[in-house]
Order: sequence, then structure tokens, then C-alpha cells
Amino acid sequence: MTSTVARHAIPYHVSVDEYVRFREQGYLVVKGLVSQQEVDELRTHTDNLREGREVIPGVPVPPVTLTPEQRLQYWLRVHMLHRVSEIHERFLLHPRILDVLEALIGPDVLALQTMLFFKQPGQPGQGYHQDAYYIPSQPDTLIGAWLAVDRADEENGCMWMTVGSQNEPIYPDNDGQSPNGDQTLADLEPIFGASNTDEKKNGLTKIAAKYPGREIKVEADPGDVVFFGGHVLHRSHTNFSKDRMRRAFVAHYCNARSAVPWNHGQPWDGELANYLHILARGTTHLPYAQPKFGTDCAANSPVMRHAPRVKPMSMMPHDNGLMILTAHGDEHDEDDGSMM
Repeated sequence: MTSTVARHAIPYHVSVDEYVRFREQGYLVVKGLVSQQEVDELRTHTDNLREGREVIPGVPVPPVTLTPEQRLQYWLRVHMLHRVSEIHERFLLHPRILDVLEALIGPDVLALQTMLFFKQPGQPGQGYHQDAYYIPSQPDTLIGAWLAVDRADEENGCMWMTVGSQNEPIYPDNDGQSPNGDQTLADLEPIFGASNTDEKKNGLTKIAAKYPGREIKVEADPGDVVFFGGHVLHRSHTNFSKDRMRRAFVAHYCNARSAVPWNHGQPWDGELANYLHILARGTTHLPYAQPKFGTDCAANSPVMRHAPRVKPMSMMPHDNGLMILTAHGDEHDEDDGSMM
């Protein structure tokens, strides 16, 4: 049964300070964006998956022969469950998360990917990487939203962001299976080993070194959401705690008018996979998918889908000899050929 908590949530309005901070630092933490009631629901869901009380189509169930310790380590992360699970689709399309995305990359937002991280004690983190290498969009508008389900801090493996690196290009990876990354810069050298937790084997380590003292520990409490651009270098470390998980629900989005040649390694028809991703906010001239579980969003809301845009305006000459801001199509927007 679909929760009504998110549906009736109070809209979140991004401040100018938050907008500027995101541009300056490459990420933004919005405290308490998601309610504790919803976080509790997601936490129960992850507990049920770990203990085998809940089964999702296509997700392997831990073998019964596993020891309790092996069962604990079985779950690390699971991708794309929004295509087979109502709760994942609902959090992907959470209206307050979309409120922030609309301000940062909108007004048109395409929902691309979901990941559920368990990160139980002893489980590893991920080395320096740039998300837009793995999920290309054209033009490049990728943004991630990382929802903390548990308290995330240095002990249990929180994220670390390299402030300033959001201005770096996307580095092609010689170890990769595709030519993702910027291709037009004359002196851009490919790297190797992105995401490797060994700094000596991760080619992005030398890029992070360009920003000494600017790697920031991003701690988060349950319900906080960390938004970060696709270029910013980020990583996490092993969960060194004895008994604390660091669960997180992570989703990726882009502007819905960007072309997306990506479908999480799965095949698609034609040149682009946009038709497989959900229009979460606004409108688009490109194809898009409907939410499989009927979660409210722009894709299935004719009112939102056809909402009028702000009318284009230009500076035009007025009868008084001054230039005034005039909406296109108004009486002063007539080009008689006299203006050169």
C-alpha cells in the first residue's frame, strides 16, 4: 500500500544561500528533508530484505546455507529496485527531494537510477570517482541525491567530497569498458582505476591532490539528503564500527531535456534510453517512462505535464524611446525590419 506521507509533504523551498553553496562546493546537505516516519519505513524495509522476510522480484535471496556472519555480509548494495519495488519508486520520486532538484537542475527532472546501500560493519567503501563518468547525460546535468537512513559519520564510512573538483572535466578511465568522459579537451589525459579504494591504484588521486585540505567529511543524520553534482570527486571508507550500519538510499537524476545513452548496463532500442526513465518534474521534448507503481509525478499528471511556462521576454523599443521588457507576441514584439 502506497504511503501518503510523501504525497502530502510540505514543499521545500531552496534558499539563495543553499543554491550558491551547491555551486561553490559541488554538494549541498539539506537537513531533515525526509520525515522520520518515512525513514523508519525504509529502515524496516532494509531489515526485512537482510533477514529474508521480504523478497523482491529479480533480487537473489541469500542461500540458507550461509552462516549468520556470511548473511550479514551478503548485502552491500542493490541497484535499480525502483523498477520492481513500489517503495523504491516512491522514494525516487519523493516530492521534497524533487523540490530541491527542481531548483538545482530543473524545472525539468528525469529520474534515472536508484541504489540501496547497506554498508554493514566491515564492509568497504568506494574510492575517488565521478558519477557522470558512469551515467552520461548530454548535455551533462547529472546530480545525485543521497538519503541517510542511519547516522553517517567517519566511524561507519560517511561520504567525503573534494570541494573545487566540481569544476573538473569528466576524466575517461582507461580501465573502463566505454569511452565515457570528456573527449574534446586538448590536454585531457585519461586516468585509470576510478573507484579503487587504494589511492595508489586510483588515477583520480592526483586530481584530488590539486585541492589540498579541501576534502570535506559529509556527516548526515537520518532524513538528511546530500545533493552532489556529477563532476565532484567523492569517496567513502570502510565501515569500521562494531555494530552500526550506514544504510543510504541513493538516486540519480538529470535535466529531462538531456539525452541519456544509459540504462544501467541493460540493452535498449535506438540511440537513447530516455524512454526508460521517469519524468519526475516539468516537461520534456524527449520520450519518458511512466512510474510502474503509479507514484504521483509529472509523467502521469496531465496538469503538471502541460503546465504553462514563463512567457519569453526581450528588451524591445517603446513609444517613449526607451527599451522595455516585453513578452514575446505582445504588440511591441513586432519586427518591422527597422532595427539592425
